[in-house]
Amino acid sequence: MKTREDSLKIGELSSMFGLTARTIRYYEELGLLKSNDRTEGIHRRYPGVNIVYLKRIQQLKGYGLSLGEIKEFFDLVEKDPSGESCRALLLQTYKERMTLEEEKILESQKRLVELQDQAAIVEAMETFFSCPGSDCQGCGAGELCDKSKEIEPAEDGV
Repeated sequence: MKTREDSLKIGELSSMFGLTARTIRYYEELGLLKSNDRTEGIHRRYPGVNIVYLKRIQQLKGYGLSLGEIKEFFDLVEKDPSGESCRALLLQTYKERMTLEEEKILESQKRLVELQDQAAIVEAMETFFSCPGSDCQGCGAGELCDKSKEIEPAEDGV
């Protein structure tokens, strides 16, 4: 038989993880947390194993997984107590997330180069409105500037 010391009040869990009691109840409603029967009155108590569950939920949410995706892992553990199917799904999910993060890094690096180029152009400008203008001929923006394509050198000095 479990004693009160084996379980936690909702306030204890919520303060441990910086969550609201409402969030704890919502996680329980989704099946992510387990509570004991309310035999000791109107207050539900949560077995200590929920600490591990909440740590895992926060970790997976930090990696961008939705509560629905996280629920899949919890459901798999219930179906396969060995944890092998859950481990395989988690590994696949992590690999997919790594690919997405690598793509974001490449996009960020490209934006960084563009911003560095634009900063160099702005440093060379006299004012915000001097481009396009006399500065365009030698600003070095080249393909980065749509206006440089519109400006064509005058023929025969005209």
